[in-house]
Amino acid sequence: MVLYAQRGERVHNTSLCHGACVEVDSDTDAVVNEGFKLGCISCKMRGEVPAEATVEWSFMPKGESEFTTIYSYKDLMSDIPDERFYERLDWNGSKKTKDLQDGSIYILNVTWNDTGTYRCIFNRTLIFTSFKFHNDTTKIVHLNVVPRLTRGIASILSEVMMYVTIVGLQVWLVVEMIYCYRKISVQGEEALRESALKNGSKR
Repeated sequence: MVLYAQRGERVHNTSLCHGACVEVDSDTDAVVNEGFKLGCISCKMRGEVPAEATVEWSFMPKGESEFTTIYSYKDLMSDIPDERFYERLDWNGSKKTKDLQDGSIYILNVTWNDTGTYRCIFNRTLIFTSFKFHNDTTKIVHLNVVPRLTRGIASILSEVMMYVTIVGLQVWLVVEMIYCYRKISVQGEEALRESALKNGSKR
């Protein structure tokens, strides 16, 4: 995604001309039969310089060795040359501009065959007063298709530790209650004996 900051706000390592672009890595785990966003963000180093960019996505299925172009976006128009992705890809990047910084696309109805490596290439032209400067940026996404989204190990361990702590505190509380009950009971018995001894001595 692209994050924009209002004029005057501080954003580290970005230029605040009209907004700030922040590069974020794409997610890599897609759930079968659901939608998934393939993220691809390439921020301009000179935000104040006008530019035009095109985006091309290629796909290399797991176990294969060559990329095939599956999607291209140029002059606000998209093209899907690969029949495997007909009517399954949608533009999810920068809107209503040729000055692209977000080249993300969205996969509709993910299948097991979508597992593999995706390559996003930004071809950008910076337009200066007296010349143009061209540069390419490549992003790689290794996509894994899963039956359902699983939580990370850190999240699971954190939850386990939370339950262990709760159980531990409950056990400690029960032990403390038993200890206090026994202590009070012993003190009560001693008080009764002392009272009985005093009454016996008075007689």
